[in-house]
Amino acid sequence: MQLPTPERLRQKRIELSLTQSDLAKRAGVSQPLIARIESGDVDPRLSTLRKIFTAFEEVEKEKILAKDIMHSLVIFVSSDDSVEYAVKLMEKNGFSQVPVIDDGVPVGSISEDTILKYMADRKASAISQMKIKDMMGDAFPTVSPTTELDVISHMLERNPAVLVLEKGVTTGFVTKHDVIKLLHG
Repeated sequence: MQLPTPERLRQKRIELSLTQSDLAKRAGVSQPLIARIESGDVDPRLSTLRKIFTAFEEVEKEKILAKDIMHSLVIFVSSDDSVEYAVKLMEKNGFSQVPVIDDGVPVGSISEDTILKYMADRKASAISQMKIKDMMGDAFPTVSPTTELDVISHMLERNPAVLVLEKGVTTGFVTKHDVIKLLHG
């Protein structure tokens, strides 16, 4: 077994978004000791390394993944459905947008905002009978079930939802609301 280098310990701490103080607290050692280990000034005891690795493992277990917060029941429309059908589906389920999925493959999205833009210069009756493919927006980005929350959060800064795909099949979705809900446990 090869022991990690001081640089590898530092990289692992940074990958887990831990400060030296956070790691020290979790490992039950002092922050200056962590700094000295990372700089190579001191060779840590095996018991100290064990404490550090235990702290790393605990943090890794705490990571929230897409599969932990996704909705498994994916409400979607197909590109050949009418806008009226999409509106009824969104109203019924309390969503402001839904993915457009054809044969299991995400091909676009439809949202209240998109529909409102079309309503600005057309009659509502004409819009309600339009096919979704004639006004849909880009497909939501996709992630795997094991994608970490920080990656999903960054994607949600520019997108209203993220689809979760497993082996090419849409198995869930995550919205901004799902991430914000984590604030209150």
